[in-house]
Amino acid sequence: QVQLVESGGGLVQAGGSLRLSCVVSGRTFTTYTMGWFRQAPGKEREFVANINWSGGSTYYADSVKDRFTISRDNAKNTVYLQMNSLKPEDTAVYYCALTYYSGTAYRRPDEYNYWGQGTQVTVSS
Repeated sequence: QVQLVESGGGLVQAGGSLRLSCVVSGRTFTTYTMGWFRQAPGKEREFVANINWSGGSTYYADSVKDRFTISRDNAKNTVYLQMNSLKPEDTAVYYCALTYYSGTAYRRPDEYNYWGQGTQVTVSS
């Protein structure tokens, strides 16, 4: 089975940066897609970014484009989300997720098979 463990959340002032990490363990296929989602109080879970593991292609939600960067380290089985220029509206619980579907076109929560426990990101104004 696959397990995802997230870390790196915290409290930061607007304009600051955080880097989230998600370690993948267990059996996976060579080709899959890792995504980051977030959920704020009273809102549905929304897509943030994803990356195709084998090809490295990435896709970002408009709200984070040019501020966030998703990347992976194959040797460490880890996906990262570098978050810069954080805004109060970025405050949410951030989740990493894995889908066996290959490609960045898969951006809906119900397309992902495994989820991490979530890590809280709070941006103060």
